[in-house]
Amino acid sequence: MAKDLFNKYIWLVDTIYRAEKITFEEINQKWMRNEEMSGGEALPARTFHNQRTAIEELFDINIDCDRRNGYVYFIANKDDMEKGGVRSWLLNTFAVNNLINESHKLKQRILFEEIPSGQRFLTPIIEAMRDGLKIKITYQSFWSGEPHTFEIEPYCVKVFKQRWYLLAYSPDKDALRTYALDRIQDLCMTDKPFKICKSFNAEIYFDNAFGITVDENISPCVVKIKVFGNKRKYFNALPLHHSQEEIIKEEDYSVFRYFISPTYEFRQELLSHGAEIEVVSPLEFRAEMAEMAKAMTKLYD
Repeated sequence: MAKDLFNKYIWLVDTIYRAEKITFEEINQKWMRNEEMSGGEALPARTFHNQRTAIEELFDINIDCDRRNGYVYFIANKDDMEKGGVRSWLLNTFAVNNLINESHKLKQRILFEEIPSGQRFLTPIIEAMRDGLKIKITYQSFWSGEPHTFEIEPYCVKVFKQRWYLLAYSPDKDALRTYALDRIQDLCMTDKPFKICKSFNAEIYFDNAFGITVDENISPCVVKIKVFGNKRKYFNALPLHHSQEEIIKEEDYSVFRYFISPTYEFRQELLSHGAEIEVVSPLEFRAEMAEMAKAMTKLYD
């Protein structure tokens, strides 16, 4: 139910965004045409206005009405949406999905990567973040033999490599912890309020991280890697980290510089590129990568 409601919110935002200006009657026509979303039933006006309110509260997207020009609806803060962040991601993610739902004949010709479940918990988590309420989850990590149930304080959610993650404060551990949504077996919102730390900023928290791991024992540093051949084009098109700079460009290689914490996730990402990249510095990190490469080589001896 939560996942369906979330999708309906995004469908409404995307529909109005693409139309730029649209009447409620036109929205209703598009709604009924998308039978997977509507079941062929009309969209009640009261439901529509409730969804407008929820969208503003959850995503800070304002759907206004121009009463002087025929009661048409539009996205009031459209420019802010196009600057990036969660609102831009929401549109980019769901716009294609909506188009496919409206064009049933294309479904067999568009293939998607299968991703783990977990999105059904996304809406209640965001609502708990909005209302400042603790949540109780039943969670089983990959390293635990059985699930455990406990309360946490939801701070932020993040997507990484097709998976949703929740960063939350754990009162039991007195620390911030990351939880994969697809490892949550059950979730309920409590009536216990909490206050997020005033100094917490999600972007700053993950600023020096690759992925979702923030390890206080691994300090950020300047990392330089040499990238060979056409792989440079890939790195320029899809930077590994926001701090990426191409500082040397030669005929057959480039050197990229990062200010980043060289965590396990970052090492795994570099190893995935095989012999097309080489860690130049720092020397300790280069030595770690060399040891991992040797261990991999021994498997094929």
